[in-house]
Formats: sequence, C-alpha cells, structure tokens
Amino acid sequence: MSITAGGYAWGPESGRLLVKTTRTGLGAKAGHDLTIGVTRWRGDASVDPADPASCSVTVEVDAESFEVQEGTGGVKPLTSSDRQEIEKIVREKILHTGRHPTITFRSSRVEGSAESFRIEGDLTMVGVAQPVTVQGALTEDRVHGSATVLQSRWGIRPYSAFFGALRVSDEVEIHFDLTLAPKQ
Repeated sequence: MSITAGGYAWGPESGRLLVKTTRTGLGAKAGHDLTIGVTRWRGDASVDPADPASCSVTVEVDAESFEVQEGTGGVKPLTSSDRQEIEKIVREKILHTGRHPTITFRSSRVEGSAESFRIEGDLTMVGVAQPVTVQGALTEDRVHGSATVLQSRWGIRPYSAFFGALRVSDEVEIHFDLTLAPKQ
C-alpha cells in the first residue's frame, strides 16, 4: 500500500502500544515476562513519502495508563492481585507518575520508505530525555514497529525482588501496531 502525504493521528482507538519486559537473575523462574498495554496515549505524524526527511512523529503517553495484559512463565499464573501490584509498582517506583505524569517521544529524523522506515528522536520519561531509534514498516493499512529501551539510560533502576535474585531486565521493548487514520 502506498501512503499519501498529510497528517495522521493515532491513539488507543486505532491500535496498540505495548511494553514488553523479561526477567533475569537466579530467581527468574519465579517471575513473569510481562506484556503491558498502554491504555491512554495519542500520536501525530506529518508524512511526505517523497521526502522522508520532512516527516515528523510525536507520541504522548499517560504514564498512569499502564495495564498488565499478560504474564508468561513463572511458577504460577498471574492473579488479578498480582497485576494490580505490578501496575502500582510501575506507577510509583518505576515511572514516578506523581512527578512525571507524561511520557513523550518527538522525532528528530525520519528515513527510509513506507515499507521500511527508521525514526530517530527523543524519548522523555521520568523527566529525562534520551535518544531512541524506532524501526517500523507499513503493510496494507497498518503501521507497526518497535524500539528497545534500556531503563538505566533514564536513571530507572530495573525492578528487583528477593534481594535481587529476581530482576526485570534493563532492556524493555516497545511495540506498536496501528491503523492509519488521516487527521480530521
């Protein structure tokens, strides 16, 4: 599919924005690899297929809107109580949403084609901006891709339990899968 020049808008109604974590450490068997959905967010893109360098993307996320969707592995399945506790830890101990309620991404460079593009930009979370690279592609009427984030680059200490025997890996993956929707 070809994409036409213009403005596009995204949000939960047009697709999914997911954060995926993995576990590490001697106690990794006890923990879960998590898929966390972001439920409140919006994005905008200005697209010119003839001139990728003139394209731009911004995304704004409500940092309080992270919801555990799935937990794989572990000794026992995640309970509703487990999910609530994880979400509370993410809000209070990882993202400090009381002080930093919003996570933003602003592109600084776009290159490639609709079939395979690369977006460089700054991701701001917990009050710290760091460069991130997003890889993506357009297939039919959907745009999808991912970026890898090392939490420590933002001063975030990955969560640990059992005196450090169970840890969330520093590397976290962000995935998106969206329907293209021209701005109204």
